Amino acid sequence: MMKNVKMAMLIAVMVGMGTAAQAAQTPSVEYGEKLFNDPSLGGATGTKTCESCHPDGAGLEFSAKNPKLAEIINMCIVRAMKGEELPMDSVEMQSLILYHKSLK
Repeated sequence: MMKNVKMAMLIAVMVGMGTAAQAAQTPSVEYGEKLFNDPSLGGATGTKTCESCHPDGAGLEFSAKNPKLAEIINMCIVRAMKGEELPMDSVEMQSLILYHKSLK
C-alpha cells in the first residue's frame, strides 16, 4: 500500500513539473508581465526592470502597433538593463510582445 502511495506521489510531481515546463514554452501575457518585472531579463544583473522606466506600462499603450517593437525591447534590455538581446522568436520575446499588446 505504501509503495503505491509513493508511486502516485512521484507521478503527480512529474506531471506537475511537465505542466510548468510546458507553460514556460508557450508565450502568454502573464509570462510577459512576469518578464517585464524581472531584473534578470536578458541575463541582466542589476535591479532595473522594464517596470522601472515604464511603471504600470506607462508610455507603452501604443507600442504594440510599432513594427519594430521587438528591436526596441531588445534595445531597452541592452542599454537600460545591461542585459543581452533576446532571440526574436523566443518565448520570452513573444510573451513580452503579447504583454505590450495587452496594455491599453
